[in-house]
Amino acid sequence: MRVVIIYDNTTSRAGLKADWGFSALVETEERKILFDTGADGGILLSNMQKLKVDPEKIEDVFISHPHWDHIGGLPSFLRLNNKVKLWIPSYFPEAKNAREIIEVKKPTKLYEGIYSTGELDGIEQFLCVETRKGILIIAGCSHPRMGHILKEASQFGKVYGIIGGLHGTRPESLKELELICPTHCTQYKSEMRSLYPEKYIEGGAGKIIEVE
Repeated sequence: MRVVIIYDNTTSRAGLKADWGFSALVETEERKILFDTGADGGILLSNMQKLKVDPEKIEDVFISHPHWDHIGGLPSFLRLNNKVKLWIPSYFPEAKNAREIIEVKKPTKLYEGIYSTGELDGIEQFLCVETRKGILIIAGCSHPRMGHILKEASQFGKVYGIIGGLHGTRPESLKELELICPTHCTQYKSEMRSLYPEKYIEGGAGKIIEVE
């Protein structure tokens, strides 16, 4: 599988626009899933074009939580592709215009090897993808405690790593992971980089992370 960061507070390559928010394309052999949509539709679609990500080939959109910096690009995306399945937290009533809208409240199997933790603390859901190395978590902001996130994700298998916004996560809580890519709203990036130099991957729009 691979993860292409489309929208982030920073960029990892020239020509892309940085903005407060997060979105990533999660590609497996079976599916292309857009995880969150950033804050601005114009930036989202521009970065997609420059990264050669075709919106019309995306089959699913997974919304972690309905804060503006994660859903702002959704209307623009759906104007180009409304044939997707839209996986949303149950408290996101504004969702519309997709082929199928699925509310996710409890742990859910989306497809073989692809899961949602369900809403944790009534706040946020996390995408969990099976790899040969273990479960890779894709996170929007990590508002719940990291211990809670890791525990819930571990029901699908041993957790290998995490990519996404880690908000106020303390670096020590990530010590068991083998891959750490903090993006967006992460407060302790420099501490994570210092503490886990061999596990740490710098994010930013344009970053591509491949996992076997």
